[in-house]
Amino acid sequence: MTTMTDASVREFKMPDVGEGLTEAEILKWYVQPGDTVTDGQVVCEVETAKAAVELPIPYDGVVRELRFPEGTTVDVGTAIITVDVAGGAAARTPAEQPEAEPAASAQPVAAPAGPAEEPKKEVRQPVLVGYGVATSSTKRRPRKGAETAAVPAQAIQTELNGHGHAGLAEKPRPLAKPPVRKLAKDLGVDLAVITPSGPDGVITREDVHAAAVPTATSAAAPEPGVAAPAARPAVAPAATYDGARETRVPVKGVRKATAAAMVGSAFTAPHVTEFVTVDVTRTMKLVEELKQDKEMQGLRVNPLLLIAKALLVAIKRNPDVNAAWDEANQEIVRKHYVNLGIAAATPRGLIVPNIKDAQAKTLPQLAESLGELVSTAREGKTSPAAMQGGTVTITNVGVFGVDTGTPILNPGESAILAVGAIKLQPWVHKGKVKPRQVTTLALSFDHRLVDGELGSKVLADVAAILEQPKRLITWA
Repeated sequence: MTTMTDASVREFKMPDVGEGLTEAEILKWYVQPGDTVTDGQVVCEVETAKAAVELPIPYDGVVRELRFPEGTTVDVGTAIITVDVAGGAAARTPAEQPEAEPAASAQPVAAPAGPAEEPKKEVRQPVLVGYGVATSSTKRRPRKGAETAAVPAQAIQTELNGHGHAGLAEKPRPLAKPPVRKLAKDLGVDLAVITPSGPDGVITREDVHAAAVPTATSAAAPEPGVAAPAARPAVAPAATYDGARETRVPVKGVRKATAAAMVGSAFTAPHVTEFVTVDVTRTMKLVEELKQDKEMQGLRVNPLLLIAKALLVAIKRNPDVNAAWDEANQEIVRKHYVNLGIAAATPRGLIVPNIKDAQAKTLPQLAESLGELVSTAREGKTSPAAMQGGTVTITNVGVFGVDTGTPILNPGESAILAVGAIKLQPWVHKGKVKPRQVTTLALSFDHRLVDGELGSKVLADVAAILEQPKRLITWA
């Protein structure tokens, strides 16, 4: 009977949901042990270095085990959930359960059976802004708020001890997460003497800090007749963390990938940034006219739409700017298509989805693609594929009232255009000073690929089109 049941169990492994990804963090489980699942049903949401993705199960059955709790980063190819495709686990009553399960399942159950009651997170609407893995062992980094309250105490002990026979030692090891253990080590605090305040008897950072205070005091003034303890190494600045005055947020997922990409780009590609201030009064008037156009009804029409179109026309007139540097082969790769990236700020960090083959789209088609891009980002459903293969990017820092910036290139791209705030300013127009709608553009480019002449031509073309939008027709 046991053999038959084991044969009916299927393990669902963490898939590679994006090109070349090696790990993903489990954000939320939508099922619990004992739940019935069907082929194609979403069982969890994970966050990769590129996006948040929902994972569907590929077969019918009853959930037997969740291998990892929420907040855990898991390597691609590691089993994260087991399902009894014969439904045997759900049909058995407690009396029918085997007397002993196989020794130490691969990992502890993430949460007890029953519907999850974690409140839904408030989703911020993204704004267009900003910029946009090596193989490693599975890392357990529970998020703040997810906590280990949903994990049985014995399972936590097993998790922290790093083996499947927790409690066999004569003196149980104190329950604490790895970062807390490191903090205690840095402060010279013995976890065994701490009274835990966390769920299920887990020692928290606050417990360690509280224990460190009297330790420091006693070290400064030892009692008479008692030898002073040996001097400990100086505590690193990071160990002086005060939970009441500071908040530490683990760098992972999209933010971690963005940080690594920006550092790599900044210190790999020689950046040059040029600026131009331009009168966009006519462009703003055209935006209002397009909003009333029947062909544009129901579409997203704003200044960014015309700025995107202007950049596409400038690239058509100066195609060499749309290229990439192949360091391995020592080649310049000139691309005959434009995957136009639009930087967006989301609750999970800055992402840069791109519009594929944007150069081939009409203005209504470009408006539709921009609308879909923003809506998808707002819902947190941007796929990894949507953020791959970009060639040129636009970042709109003007939404914050900022005049402009010096954007950093996205890896693999040769140029990025920053758009500043559009403001009413005094401007010389037809020989007279008048109030005009003015903005500042900044173009950063890879100086290995784009010299000053080419970069200047591209930026000047964008500015000229925004000043005289009719050039969208004559130059396109």
